Amino acid sequence: MRLRPTDLALTGGFVLFALTEELLIGMPGRWWPVVLTVSAALVLVRRFAPLLAMVPHVVEPLPFFYERAVIAGEVTVSFRLWQLVGAMIVSYTVGRYVPPARESRRGLLGAGLIALTVVVYLIGDPGDPMAALFFPTAPYVLGVVLSVQARRSADAASARAAIREQHAREAVMEERVRIARELHDMVAHSVTVMVIQAGVVRRRLDAGLPVDRELLRTIESSGRDAVGELRRTLGLLRGEGADSAQPPVGLDRLDDLIAQVREAGLRVTVRREGDPVPLPPAIDVSAYRIVQEALTNVLRHAGPSKATVTVGFHDDGLRLRVVNDGGPAAVGGGGQGLIGMRERAALFGGELTAAPRAEGGFAVRARLPLPMAAAA
Repeated sequence: MRLRPTDLALTGGFVLFALTEELLIGMPGRWWPVVLTVSAALVLVRRFAPLLAMVPHVVEPLPFFYERAVIAGEVTVSFRLWQLVGAMIVSYTVGRYVPPARESRRGLLGAGLIALTVVVYLIGDPGDPMAALFFPTAPYVLGVVLSVQARRSADAASARAAIREQHAREAVMEERVRIARELHDMVAHSVTVMVIQAGVVRRRLDAGLPVDRELLRTIESSGRDAVGELRRTLGLLRGEGADSAQPPVGLDRLDDLIAQVREAGLRVTVRREGDPVPLPPAIDVSAYRIVQEALTNVLRHAGPSKATVTVGFHDDGLRLRVVNDGGPAAVGGGGQGLIGMRERAALFGGELTAAPRAEGGFAVRARLPLPMAAAA
């Protein structure tokens, strides 16, 4: 624990109050500077050792710490108000920062010190038992109540955080299942193409016809792509019901996606940067899905607005940017759409950011690294 600004402010206010009282009373005793110094130190460090800070306040009401004054020829004692305020501050600290008595020995000791303080107050001033009971006990009870509320709030926050984390894990698993299904479709598509092309080569060989080298290179390329995509599926869960007869979507169908979004009422502008290069099927699909999800979120959450989609081929990879000038376009459904987009980018070692823009609207930016062969 470290000293907080509130600790310094409270201690300074306490000392100022004590000095003001002593100057107004005008009858300073011999011990009040010592008592004030000890009380101020205890108020300053009360959170570090609340039980230790409470001990001097148990004995402080004893006559030894009272101020002595001569009034009408008689020696009287006067317990300063600032001493009572210091005791109340420390009593509150014991209730606030020491665990309840039913949970720990420290809590039981703290409650015992409060009870002992009440007894000592009663001995020192038996004429006002309600004050002797109220001043030590009320701050302590207030501290206990606030401590219980704080712990309940912390427990509720932890429970909510655990639920959000569970939902996030479920969303990640669902997205990985979908990615695995799409990757399976790409592998199946590549293998199907290889089988057809290999059949063509076999029939030409059976007929004694020459074999086109370009056809063999295509089979080799398709095989390498299939192996690469198959490796990416390792560790991912695969859903059922995939239709491998249909080729996967990709950025070559971006114009169709934009047309669909425009029909839904969103004004979209497409920009392309750099020289396009052939993309690995998995990256192609993920890039398409990221743009699709970002535009879907704009339709759902941004209200009337316009969006700009930028597809850029750069030295560091494929860069995607979807910017709208409407509302925040927050991802609905507990943020699963955003989780899915980030999962797709992370699958290839890329990154994705989504945040409001200073000039208004929302921006989704993604970078997907490209293999050296594709970027060459």
